[in-house]
Amino acid sequence: MSPAQDAPRFGRVITAMVTPFDDAGALDLPAAVELARWLAEHGSDGLVLSGSTGESSVLTDEEKVELWRAVAEAVTIPVLAGTGSNDTEHSVKMTELAVLSGVDGVLVVTPYYNRPSQAGLYEHFRVVAEAAGDLPVVLYDIPVRSGRRIETATMLRLAREVPAIVALKDAAGDAPTTAHLAAQAPAGFEIYSGDDVMTLPLMSVGAVGVISVAAHWVGPQFRRVIDSFLAGNLATAIATNAELLDSFDFESSAEYPNPLPTKAILRALGLRVGQCRLPMGASTPELDAHAAKVLAAVGPPAVTVAPLG
Repeated sequence: MSPAQDAPRFGRVITAMVTPFDDAGALDLPAAVELARWLAEHGSDGLVLSGSTGESSVLTDEEKVELWRAVAEAVTIPVLAGTGSNDTEHSVKMTELAVLSGVDGVLVVTPYYNRPSQAGLYEHFRVVAEAAGDLPVVLYDIPVRSGRRIETATMLRLAREVPAIVALKDAAGDAPTTAHLAAQAPAGFEIYSGDDVMTLPLMSVGAVGVISVAAHWVGPQFRRVIDSFLAGNLATAIATNAELLDSFDFESSAEYPNPLPTKAILRALGLRVGQCRLPMGASTPELDAHAAKVLAAVGPPAVTVAPLG
């Protein structure tokens, strides 16, 4: 299969975009527009706004809507709005607002902290998807943050019974389970890797691309990994992926959790993103120095003129 065949609806490399703040910690919409356009020129087929990398938990509802509208108007690539929370009613409200904001889809995370049953998860996602209307819904399975896994049976039931649910961001780190899901999912249902380092393994069992953090600075290289894999050039895919491992390792750690490292690299690139809001807080000189080393190792980001497929 060539990279141009069976291109997924949102593209193959979707960047989970950070949310820029100014020096006072306020939402910086002009900087967000600038960053979104820069990412579109540097390998991103699509963007996710107000996800975990976008510090969704510290954005107000009003800030989210402003961000969605500004970026959706500024770029021509697909934009997904992170509308999910652990409150079904609030997730419905945010999804309804996303429908009116001009975005191309919504990303709905597994309810976190309250750890609902599989029956509760099914009903939560079904109700939120109904609020999306004709807007496509991508579910986000990230048990390390949510404390609850979307089981394969639940995911398959949602994919088969709820038309708006068209894709999954899979950050569970379990390739065998992903293989079973991909083998049984209905036609047209798409699986994206939600963990950069797992992208190549997940593509080998049926994933179509990645919703990425490192694509902020290695978007074209990530595209090369995926396109090489799809073209059957496994040696190039593996070698290019190996060159990105240090970037993947840099994305998050106990001392510097995501998105602190990403914002440090973007500042090193001269992009206005500011610091993180508490409880993440500001960067340190050590992190900024590490970011510069990671960036130097992969070289300056290359401009991508048009999507590769």
